[in-house]
Amino acid sequence: MSSGSPRLSSRGWRTRWIGAGLVAARRGLGFGALMVAGAGLLLALAAPLMLAGLALGQWLRRSGAPANAFTVVPGGVPQPAGRGELLASHPFLMALVVLAGCVVWLLLLPRILAAIRLLARLTRRLAGEWCGVRIADPYLPAPAAARGSLVRRLRWMLADPATGRDVLWLAVNSCGGWILAVIPAGLMAVGLVEFIGPDTRPLVAIPPPAFPGNKPFVLLVLGGALITLGLGCAPALLGGYGRLARSLLGPAGQAELALRVRHLAETRSEAIDTGAAEMRRIERDLHDGAQARLVAMGMTLDAAGQLIDSNPAAARALLLEARDTSARALAELRDLVRGIHPPVLADRGLGDAIRALALDSPLRARLASDLPGRLPAPVESAAYFAVSELLANVSKHAGATQAWIDIRYGDGMLRVGVSDDGRGGADPSRGTGLRGIERRVAAFDGVLALSSPPGGPTAVTLEIPCALSSLKTSSC
Repeated sequence: MSSGSPRLSSRGWRTRWIGAGLVAARRGLGFGALMVAGAGLLLALAAPLMLAGLALGQWLRRSGAPANAFTVVPGGVPQPAGRGELLASHPFLMALVVLAGCVVWLLLLPRILAAIRLLARLTRRLAGEWCGVRIADPYLPAPAAARGSLVRRLRWMLADPATGRDVLWLAVNSCGGWILAVIPAGLMAVGLVEFIGPDTRPLVAIPPPAFPGNKPFVLLVLGGALITLGLGCAPALLGGYGRLARSLLGPAGQAELALRVRHLAETRSEAIDTGAAEMRRIERDLHDGAQARLVAMGMTLDAAGQLIDSNPAAARALLLEARDTSARALAELRDLVRGIHPPVLADRGLGDAIRALALDSPLRARLASDLPGRLPAPVESAAYFAVSELLANVSKHAGATQAWIDIRYGDGMLRVGVSDDGRGGADPSRGTGLRGIERRVAAFDGVLALSSPPGGPTAVTLEIPCALSSLKTSSC
């Protein structure tokens, strides 16, 4: 029994290795399709230069020819000049054609740049999903005046430094960037078709490569080596392609600084709004709950004081009522304090606080926590209330029977995952609290990732960069 386990583990490792290579090669071909589209947009962008170059070439080639619409062939019979010769013999007409082409190009330029920007945005998104390399959006916000005017929109896009980097990315991608993404699939295709194909049906019609000693066994070995090389290098080359894309498509210099300032301004404004809303909620809860009960308790005690000499039994009943009112007011104050900052969170830390939250949940929630120490109090509070909101969403909207919570810390990043076995289809735009969670973690430069296909399951991952405030000193 024990001797079979290593073979099973090795087989599983090979399966995962082959699967990872095939997935990376397929994704590389997807990037290759984007490269073809980018090359077409690059040609459209360079159209005026091509048109001017062709016109200049025609003019230089025919600059010594007579300016008429006929040419003389060796037989002596004049023939009508060709279209290019006619344009070359009439500089004004040639200039008019070039000018018309440039005008059309200027009218199409905003749409070409918008298409380039759309392609760059798609590349950034796929680099994050396929390569694991997140690339921030570097574009400056569009002014209100640029939305209705073609000239102002073109001026805004040309003034944005990210536009030039997008064009540079298309040039680099077309010249050599495709090697990182497409070469693994190319190696596997060559190994299968050129070396293994001639000895297998239905590819037997392919002629084998001509070199000394091209025996079937040699071809099979070479084909297998190329396929293995393609599978092995595909994930690494795909990651390199993502890093190359980030170096050109990511924000840089002033754009990065402006993006950072804009992000800080947005998160600061959202944090202020959230804090103000929280203060209003606390004030409302105090006014409608504990404060009203304390006022009622004071009136009851005043009535009991008036009756204590004339009707001791009624005064005793009023005192018992006041005691019950004080107990309810105390319970409401404890709930309010727990909603502001739970005592277990301050005393025991994030892991134990979420464990208590999972025990109070109506769902069967399983927790896996591996925190090497305490986190900063604001980060713990943000993560705690985010998990609380997520569990509430699962209970109310998901129709789930079970939830899983995973808390990890590593490489300066707190990662919290909450998943369930519900119906899925969660959408932040429908007001299920996900936008609020996203704003909460954005104040710490954190991100929220959601996967919730229709039919389920739903998985939410929070990542918050932070440093440990203290290390764990005991295992309990």
